[in-house]
Amino acid sequence: MKLSKKLRLTVGGTLLTLCALASAADFSGPLKVGTTAAFAPPLETAVAEAKKQGLDVELVEFTDWTAPNVSVENGDIDVNLFQHKPFLENANQSGGFHLVAYAPAIINNIGLYSKKHTALDQIPQGGTVAIANDPINGARGLLLLQKAGLITLKPGAALKSTPDDIVSNPRDLKIIEVEAVQLSRSLEEVDLAQGYPHYLRLAKNIDPEKALLFDGLEHPEYVIQFVIRDGHQQDPRLAKFVDIYQHSPVVRASLDRFYGKLYQPGWSQ
Repeated sequence: MKLSKKLRLTVGGTLLTLCALASAADFSGPLKVGTTAAFAPPLETAVAEAKKQGLDVELVEFTDWTAPNVSVENGDIDVNLFQHKPFLENANQSGGFHLVAYAPAIINNIGLYSKKHTALDQIPQGGTVAIANDPINGARGLLLLQKAGLITLKPGAALKSTPDDIVSNPRDLKIIEVEAVQLSRSLEEVDLAQGYPHYLRLAKNIDPEKALLFDGLEHPEYVIQFVIRDGHQQDPRLAKFVDIYQHSPVVRASLDRFYGKLYQPGWSQ
């Protein structure tokens, strides 16, 4: 059955109106921000500061590194803060997500830690080393082991290195892969472990500033990002919240308290 031109225009106009309303609804209500324990305390400060400025923000804390992206993709939350761009790229590819980096947050140092040894040259022949089990953060651990002179990686592997890319391992180290958030617990069992100072601080089993080696800031790709679903870049709530996070002196003081000297503002990189 053919619709009259007038009816088609009416239907089209109605659809446009509904789309406009839906778009407006996307940016109404509280801004829902997902994160993990490693980033929550400074975000809590930003949420409180946002409230003072008339912006309603809800913080949702996750215990793993998969659910925050699923929740943004599904529209359950508006933005998450826990990952850097290499991790996001891998998540999009493996999960079929449509997520994009919106704005930089911070870059954290990671280190090599040990509860059994006080220097890298004490790591024994055949010693055990724990790195993150996800392909992106595991690569960061391998790059740090290479920086320490303990292994050599195949040229060009870089941010996508895997244990298969190790071409020289003179101490015959046994590389075991552990969920990143559990690396701090592995310190009781291994000679050396890749460690995230914020998780070590939460675990309270070693001084996070006492790494045998830190990775420094030679890889700006590891700046943690505010991540959103593509198409939501114009959300005014988001722009205001990120501005508070990046520029509020109160939030900066909270970042300094929580991370100490083991971070840098990513927006100044």
